[in-house]
Amino acid sequence: MIKTRLRDFFITKEDWIFAVSDYFHPHGIRSTLRYVPDETGERQMNGKRYRKYDFDDSFDFMRKHRPEWIEDVHVVPEDQVKKILAPNEAIQHLESSDSRIAAIVNVLEKAGVPKSHMGVTGSLLPGLQNETSDVDFVVYGNYWFIARDAITEEKKKGGPIEDINIEMWQRIYKKRIPEISFEEFVIHEKRKGNRGMVEGTYFDLLFVRDWQQIKEPSARGADIGTMKIEARVTNADLAFDSPAVYKVDHLEIDHVLSYTHTYAGQALPGELIEAQGVVEKIGEKKRLVVGTSREPKGEWIRSLTLLEKEKRQQ
Repeated sequence: MIKTRLRDFFITKEDWIFAVSDYFHPHGIRSTLRYVPDETGERQMNGKRYRKYDFDDSFDFMRKHRPEWIEDVHVVPEDQVKKILAPNEAIQHLESSDSRIAAIVNVLEKAGVPKSHMGVTGSLLPGLQNETSDVDFVVYGNYWFIARDAITEEKKKGGPIEDINIEMWQRIYKKRIPEISFEEFVIHEKRKGNRGMVEGTYFDLLFVRDWQQIKEPSARGADIGTMKIEARVTNADLAFDSPAVYKVDHLEIDHVLSYTHTYAGQALPGELIEAQGVVEKIGEKKRLVVGTSREPKGEWIRSLTLLEKEKRQQ
C-alpha cells in the first residue's frame, strides 16, 4: 500500500503528474491531475515539455482518457503510480537551489521548526515552475502554528519576508471569487498570517497533518438542504487543513467543514461565526459543508467576532 498525504504529488507510468487531494485512499489515490506531457506545453522538466491543467480542464482530459478514474476527484489505481514526490523530501534540494526557499527555511529553523517538517508543493515540487509561479510552502502538524507566528514576526523586521500589498490582495481575491466583500476578505486574511512575499514572489504557508494526526476519515453524509447558522467555535485545531474543520456549539450542527481554501483559518475558538452551506446528515449528527463546488455560490464563513472588533477599532 502506497503512503501518501495531502499535497504530495505522484507520477504515473504515462508520466502524468497528479497532486494528492486527500489523506485517505480506500480504493486508489484521491488526487487531481496537474501536468501531462505535451510537445506544445509551456512547462519543461528534464528536457520534456508538459502542459498544466487547471481544475476544470483536468476533468475534461480525464473524461476523454480515463473516465473510469473520475469520482468527485481523480482516483488513480496504485499500480499505475511510478513515483511519489513528497514535499518534505524535496526541501533539501530546493533550499540549496532557490534563495526564496532558503530564506523561508532560515526563518522557520530559527523559530524551532525542524527541516523534516517543512516542504514545498505546487509546481516547484516536480520542477515545473516558471517565472510566474508562486511558492507553496508546507509545514506539517502543530509546527505549522510556530511557522505562521515566525513569518508574522519576520514581516515586522523588513527582511526578505514582506507583507502583501493591496494589489496582491486584489489578485488573490479575484482568483478566489468568494461570497464575502473584498474588505471582509482582507480583514480575515490579514489575521490568518499565512501569506507573504519573499524576494517579490507571493507565498502561502500550507498546513498538512503530521502522520499521527491522520485518523479514520469521516463518512460521507446525505445532503438534506442548505442552512445559514450563527454558532460559537469550540475547536479549530484543523481550521487550516483541507477540508478545514470547525467544531461548533449549535443546536443542530456538530461541525462546519470548508472545502475551499478561502475559508481555512477563518475563525478562532470562542468566536461567533456566520456560515452558510449544505447540510449533511451522518448518522445522528449533522454538519454544514462550505465549498461544495469549485467556486461556491451562496456559501461562506465569516467571523462575526472579528468583524465586530474591526468595526470598533475604526
